[in-house]
Amino acid sequence: MSKNMYCTAYLSDKELKEQGNRLFSLRKYDEAVNFYSKAIIKNPDVAHYFTNRALCYLKLLKYEQACTDCRRALDMDSNTVKGHFFLGQALLELENYDESVKHLQRALDLAKEQKLNFGDDIAGQLRMARKKRFSLMEEKRIAQEIELQTYLNKLITDDKERQLKELECEGGTEVAAEKTQQIEEKCESYINDVNTIFAKVDDRRRKRDVPDYLCGKISFEILQEPVITPSGITYEKKDIEEHLNYTERNHIREKRYRRTPTESWSFRPRNESKIDTRPTDSEFRYERGCRCIFTR
Repeated sequence: MSKNMYCTAYLSDKELKEQGNRLFSLRKYDEAVNFYSKAIIKNPDVAHYFTNRALCYLKLLKYEQACTDCRRALDMDSNTVKGHFFLGQALLELENYDESVKHLQRALDLAKEQKLNFGDDIAGQLRMARKKRFSLMEEKRIAQEIELQTYLNKLITDDKERQLKELECEGGTEVAAEKTQQIEEKCESYINDVNTIFAKVDDRRRKRDVPDYLCGKISFEILQEPVITPSGITYEKKDIEEHLNYTERNHIREKRYRRTPTESWSFRPRNESKIDTRPTDSEFRYERGCRCIFTR
């Protein structure tokens, strides 16, 4: 038995976890994984041992292992924020965007319920996952439209060739030459019409990324009823009112930060603001031909 193995053999699972934490803070992720693994062997029923090791795997770019550990943690505690958060991150790197959005959204909701402050970490990852999912959907849409356009052009060309062959069988040089020109012109006109239609559709739908100023700063969805606070920040009305209801109940926090109370009556619709010179959400939807982009 080596000296290192001898030393760790008598450590408790909590002590092993603390050693792992120390090594993680030193960015020695491989060594931290080793200590977290030993802690798990001694006590496999602690969810955060798995999430700690999962975070190391994320740092080491071992996303499959990170997913496995997160799922094991969630099997033990389905309400662990880090379990959903790290799983969402790993799935994002594995390009499983639907599952990533689901777990990141759950992590964000749980963090709010449990009053845990992750700053913009979870929300930022959620925005990225939604944008990447949308980009993937756009790529598929474009590929399908190109395939359809190619197919329609081929049908028109095949029909032209069929008509020309039938014309050859009929004979008659002068008449055939005139009809050949008519068939070719008609075919070219059809192809131009098809290409024009697809070009217009593509131009209207080419850029459908939702501008940040049209997204709520709490829910990250397209603003439905935007209001502006006295400080000039735009929020979704129901989200900011829900936030204010919570802060009004938290009297200790109110006293600690000595904030100026904000009442819902002090909001005003964004379209009444003098600084609102950008397109509204309804104008954006009309121009882009879509109802909602970043769905949950």
